[in-house]
Amino acid sequence: MFQGILISKDDAAYRATVQAIGEEVLPDGDVTVRIGWSTLNYKDGLAITGRAPVVRRFPMIPGIDFAGTVVDSRHAAWKVGDRVLLNGWGVGETHCGGLAEMARVKGDWLIALPAEFSARQAMAIGTAGYTAMLCVMALE
Repeated sequence: MFQGILISKDDAAYRATVQAIGEEVLPDGDVTVRIGWSTLNYKDGLAITGRAPVVRRFPMIPGIDFAGTVVDSRHAAWKVGDRVLLNGWGVGETHCGGLAEMARVKGDWLIALPAEFSARQAMAIGTAGYTAMLCVMALE
């Protein structure tokens, strides 16, 4: 069990609650990450409130990015203890995301956390900073 935000939906209501979550909620993937930091993006706010159709399957852990440490891996590129980060790939929409203590994802989606950055610093930049950088690069 681990703590996180879990979004559920049934005929009665759309709910987002902080709760203990069992690993059976985590989707298939070949790398499990203990999340150290994530960010709260506009899209996450829409998912949590249910104000826009962001979430595509239920139950769902929201969070479109995270940084953390590999705790289990069946992927050749990653071993236990590796520091990684992720943004995109449908996490928080079709694949459980980063607003929890654990995530299970495809190893191909991860990138190594640069040694110069802590997980907290990487998430201070987060998806919004990454998106801004891509925009500047496109303008240049």
